[in-house]
Amino acid sequence: MKLRKSLLVLSFIWTCYASQVPFNVERTFEEEILEVYRKADGCASCSSLLLPLKRLALSGDQRFVNTFVNLCKFRRLQDPDVCEGDVARHGPIIAHDLRHIDTGGLTARRLCDALYATCDPVPTTPYNVSFPERLHIAPSALPITPLPKRSQTTTSFQVVHLSDIHLDQEYTIGSEANCTKYICCQNFEGTGGNGRAVKAPALAFGHRHCDSPTALVESLLDAIETHVPKAKFTFSTGDIVDHANWLMTQSSVESRLHGFHEMLYEGLAASNPFYGALGNHDSMPTNSFPPITSEHSNKTDWLFSMLGIDWEPWIGDQSSSKSLHVSGSYSIVHPGTNLKLISLNTQYWYKHNFWLYESDEFRPDPNGIQEFLVEELHSAEALGQRAWIFGHIPPGASDALYDQTNYYDQIIRRYESTIAAQFFGHTHRDQFEVGYRDYEWRSAANAMSFGLIAPALTPTEGNPAFTVYDVDAHTYDIMDAKVYFANMSDPSYHVKPTWKLLYSARDTYMPLVLPSLSVNANADIDSIPLDAKFWHHLTEVFERNSTAFELYRNLGGRLRDPPYKPCKGKCKEQTICAIRSMRAENNCARKTLKDIITRRNVAGSDASAGAWDEDLDEGKCEGTTFPLILQRLLQSAREESSIRGNARPTASTDLGEGAIDLD
Repeated sequence: MKLRKSLLVLSFIWTCYASQVPFNVERTFEEEILEVYRKADGCASCSSLLLPLKRLALSGDQRFVNTFVNLCKFRRLQDPDVCEGDVARHGPIIAHDLRHIDTGGLTARRLCDALYATCDPVPTTPYNVSFPERLHIAPSALPITPLPKRSQTTTSFQVVHLSDIHLDQEYTIGSEANCTKYICCQNFEGTGGNGRAVKAPALAFGHRHCDSPTALVESLLDAIETHVPKAKFTFSTGDIVDHANWLMTQSSVESRLHGFHEMLYEGLAASNPFYGALGNHDSMPTNSFPPITSEHSNKTDWLFSMLGIDWEPWIGDQSSSKSLHVSGSYSIVHPGTNLKLISLNTQYWYKHNFWLYESDEFRPDPNGIQEFLVEELHSAEALGQRAWIFGHIPPGASDALYDQTNYYDQIIRRYESTIAAQFFGHTHRDQFEVGYRDYEWRSAANAMSFGLIAPALTPTEGNPAFTVYDVDAHTYDIMDAKVYFANMSDPSYHVKPTWKLLYSARDTYMPLVLPSLSVNANADIDSIPLDAKFWHHLTEVFERNSTAFELYRNLGGRLRDPPYKPCKGKCKEQTICAIRSMRAENNCARKTLKDIITRRNVAGSDASAGAWDEDLDEGKCEGTTFPLILQRLLQSAREESSIRGNARPTASTDLGEGAIDLD
């Protein structure tokens, strides 16, 4: 009997050794993960953080999901239903990644950065984008000069830019607006969410803790007809679907997208067509866009097929068909113009599209987006057209991937004379980015491109807003950017929102920038476009004029209440650096484990406005809360380690039922 027991023990020890699982009979996966987290001390811990996760992933998706649901619930990292819904949707994708990559490789380091944000991203992998042989420019091509001369009779037209609508079809008037989740105003569990009495009832046109009710979207469309009755077209930079990620299904995503498109059909004038782009929320699960190299590449076929049908009345058969084959990207020349509009699915450079980490193989161009863009711009160059590019994720964002945004930048540099402007969303703020020919010398002379980032309709981070551009009808340059908003502090807001001009970029900033421009005394000031040089000069104004800088931040936040705290010193330096970047590798967003665990909110990274700006809420439920769960778990474990060592905790222990603050 003793011999038999000894043999069984030896057999068990050998099995553990052979499978590289440390021998501890009572150890569970949860305990192993927590022990590793307690010892985590920065970038060098990346592999150690992933190893127990990989072992767990190898045991199957269900065990992976169950383990993190239990940890999330037990440690109250989110509400129980959020733990269940979010982990169930994104856990299998991350487990799939872990089973297919080497935890000591570059892909693992990139995944670690996306999940934990504990160290600098992996440096850009050198790669040269291939371009066709340069063509002789067509006679009709427009010469691009720093300050194009325009006659007094030059005409212009107006265009509307929408972004981050986040339509919540489940928004319920009278439900709890200050709930325990990261988005509220739905009947989650009883009247107050968890059965409590309602303390802050949701009103008709939204709340700062909630997404956009249908009534707010209808009000927006009325405002467009009132303030921009002759708009040539309207375009969106994505995120139509609301933030209740843990509840989303394919049918609910379809319902949001189709419902919004139906509202556009009915609410916009026939002379004002709509051109859409995909956001990271416009899929199921959120952020999920598998590349065509994946065995799961068909998981978005339903989405591209639906969009092809919904968009066809505006973009036509050819472009809608192309959206199916290029993963949601398409192009169209707006009728009666020489302007090509190129809609890009930028989720293929989004850090939290976890399908991008499923292989150690170098894949510089997921789904051929770069090849598609080169083809469209080369054609525009040959035909003497100007081009606008619009998509969701700004390429300079700290949650954009280094590699793909570097390769995108190569394309922009090659076709800078063809590209008149670029447009993005995602940050929920009114912002801009500047691109340079040489990032070692970021100057007005080197500025070659710019991206305008539209404010959101959803009121989660400020008053509802949209942008109107005045566009030169000859060059398609941006002459002005005007932001319209509805002030939620207005006593009559919840009876009927009043939309009015918040500010004009030209009227507000041109007087500040003009002294820096090399303008002839007799020059027509009104003919100066808001081009890359203009926007760079504005960043120089921000450097020396703190009042102008704070004005920019407050306008960018849509006069949010409460306002942002002042941004000085390193905060200001980092924010201006982020503005001067249309490549993620140059945005100066650098974080260590210490930066993560010393903040109450440890949910990820702000998309553009400066990594050291302490008033930025970095959670904002962008995409999935799975990284938030892991980071809060890491924070909690580190605090426990400090307490056990009789040291003061390194961070607040407020990890209870409180949701991610959306402000």
